[in-house]
Amino acid sequence: PVDDYIGGIEHAILHLLYSRFFMRALKTCFYTSIEEPFRGLFTQGMVCHATFQDKKGEWLYPHEVKRKGKDWIHAQTGEPVTCGRSIKMSKSKKNTVEPGPIIEAYGADAVRLFVLSDSPPARDLEWTEEGIAGSARFIRKLFRHVDSLRAPPRAPEGALRAEAERTIANTTGDIERYHFNRAIARAREFSNTLETCPQESQAWGWRLVLRLLNPMMPHITEELWQRLGEPIPLYRTPWPVADSAKMKSDEVTLPVQVNGKLRARITVARDSAAELIEQKALAEEAVQRALRGAEPQRVVVVAERIVNIVA
Repeated sequence: PVDDYIGGIEHAILHLLYSRFFMRALKTCFYTSIEEPFRGLFTQGMVCHATFQDKKGEWLYPHEVKRKGKDWIHAQTGEPVTCGRSIKMSKSKKNTVEPGPIIEAYGADAVRLFVLSDSPPARDLEWTEEGIAGSARFIRKLFRHVDSLRAPPRAPEGALRAEAERTIANTTGDIERYHFNRAIARAREFSNTLETCPQESQAWGWRLVLRLLNPMMPHITEELWQRLGEPIPLYRTPWPVADSAKMKSDEVTLPVQVNGKLRARITVARDSAAELIEQKALAEEAVQRALRGAEPQRVVVVAERIVNIVA
């Protein structure tokens, strides 16, 4: 049997039913002892988009319309267009998106990253240009940080290493369970932590991020891997294995937000009192710049998670 059958819900009556029928027939005729052709079934969601109709009720492609204020109009004639609800992409409704221009503008990996990160694969995906643009911004961030690395990689210790090992373990489990959106979210969260780390730790950490994102972004990560001068291609590099002994640390790194915007990260003892964490967060230079010398209205310390400052 195949490990997993992956397909849309409408295939349950066609591919899936026919393949099961033929396998049963082959067993009945003593050609095989296998009863079912698949060990598991995974039903993926559909890619959805809004529908558009002109005043005659004719369907329009998304590239034939444009936004004007809160309304939609025909891109060429300027006539009003009715925007319908978002449904599964269909050639008959013309709510499809031509992949060529999107790939030319953003690259195949940006499209792949958006599709995998926007929602769980079992749920429908709402196709938006803004979502792909967000994925492209993250890719540019990867290029920026990788190109800025000058120090040799050195594995960190303490809180950063513990977070890295947990990220490896959780990402591996997510991919095995088809939770690609969670896997991408974990890699992106770890990349945010790296931004305020020493250069040696960053050099090690960004290499780890590239390895974890390689299944989802094979082209971009391979190119960045080569830019780092790695002798073995990324696709031949073994998948990282988490060290369970290093998953826990006596220290924890906390993000510090001012009015909802990340301003700094602080490393404190895991059992530190909230008052001590608050003092250390307020002492950060970036936090003081954000406060502009004013006293904060409220400071919320969530143990081992985050420090929120309301100015």
